[in-house]
Amino acid sequence: MRNDPLFYIVVAATLAVLVILMIGIGGFARGGDFNRKHANRIMRLRIIAQAVAIVLILLFVWLRKGG
Repeated sequence: MRNDPLFYIVVAATLAVLVILMIGIGGFARGGDFNRKHANRIMRLRIIAQAVAIVLILLFVWLRKGG
């Protein structure tokens, strides 16, 4: 698995979701102007990133099972 470039793409996608989630949680906890301006945009970005990550995970599993 470590020699598979698709595995690293999947890991990068899931880490991107984690980073976006942490930014959203941090903004929500801090509140104020940042949260009012960017909360919905960050939530939409997280949902898109999650969808991409799920598609990549499914593609990885499908290709590694022999399709």
